[in-house]
Amino acid sequence: MKKTEYFIHSTNGKSRLHVIEWQPEGEIRAILQIAHGMAEYIDRYDRFASDLADQGILVIGNDHLGHGQSAEDDEELGYFPGGGKSAVVVADLYRITTQIRAKHPEAPFFLMGHSMGSFLARRYIMEHGTGLSGAIIMGTGAQPPATLKAAKALAGTVGRLRGEHYRSPLLNNLAFGAYNKRIPDAATPFDWLSVNPENVKKYIADPHCGYVFTVNGFQTLFDVIGYIQEDAHIRKIPADLPLLFVAGEEDPVGGYAKDVKAVASAYRKAGIKEIKEIYYKGCRHEILNEEAYPQVAADIRAFLEAHI
Repeated sequence: MKKTEYFIHSTNGKSRLHVIEWQPEGEIRAILQIAHGMAEYIDRYDRFASDLADQGILVIGNDHLGHGQSAEDDEELGYFPGGGKSAVVVADLYRITTQIRAKHPEAPFFLMGHSMGSFLARRYIMEHGTGLSGAIIMGTGAQPPATLKAAKALAGTVGRLRGEHYRSPLLNNLAFGAYNKRIPDAATPFDWLSVNPENVKKYIADPHCGYVFTVNGFQTLFDVIGYIQEDAHIRKIPADLPLLFVAGEEDPVGGYAKDVKAVASAYRKAGIKEIKEIYYKGCRHEILNEEAYPQVAADIRAFLEAHI
C-alpha cells in the first residue's frame, strides 16, 4: 500500500484542499471516496483506508474547507471560506471524484460519508449519484423541520450581531449539549463519540478535532441538512443506487438509530430499490473507532464486494 498526500484547488476559487490517496500495490479493483465528519480530518480514517487498500481498493478523501490541512490556519478551523455553503463543499468532493475517475475510468466507484460527511454524501448522491456503484451512509441523522428552522434563524441573528467568524457557545451547546444525556457519569463533553475512553482522550488531545464551529460553519451544516431533507431532492437519488446505512445503536446523532431508520424508510418510499441497514449494539458515534471495528470494516467490505 502506498499513501500519497497532495493539494488541489477548491471550487471556491481561493482555497486549497488537502487530499490523501491510499493506493493498492497491485490491481485497483474499486475506488472508495470518503467524506469525513465535523471538526475532524481525513487522516483519522487511516486504519480503515489502509485495510481496504490491502484488498485492492483505492481510497481517497480530502480535508473539507475549514478542516485539517485545508484550513489556512487555526483561526479558519470550522469556517468555510468563499461562500456557497454546502454546495461548495459537495462540489469539492465531486472535483476530487472527477480527477481520480479520470485516472482509473474502469474502476467501480463508491462514496462513503460519516456524520457531517454523511449529510454531504446524501447531497452528493442527490446531485451526482448517477454512475456510482454504491454509497455508505455512516453515522447520519435528521432534524425536525421546526427545530432546523429555529437553528437557522438563531445562527443568522448571532452572525449579524457577532460576525460569521464568531464561535458561539450557545449554538454549540444547542447542537451537542444533549448528546451525553444517556451516558451515566460522563467524564468529558465528547463521551458520546466512543465507548472507549482512550479514543475520546485522543480526540480531545488533537488540536484538529473537537473545536467549536464558527457561525459560518453552523450555517453550512444547517444548510446541508435542510437541503437533504427536502422530498424533491430525495427523489433525485437514482433508484438503482445501492445504499448501506451503518450506525451505532447508542449514537445520539442518529437518535439512537431511530432517525437513521427514518431516513432509510424515506428513501425506500422515494423508490430506491436496494437499501441495507446495519446497527451495532453498544456502539456510539465513531463506529470505526469502537471495539466493533473488525465487524464494521467487514460489513462495509462485503457491501463493496457485492457491487464491484
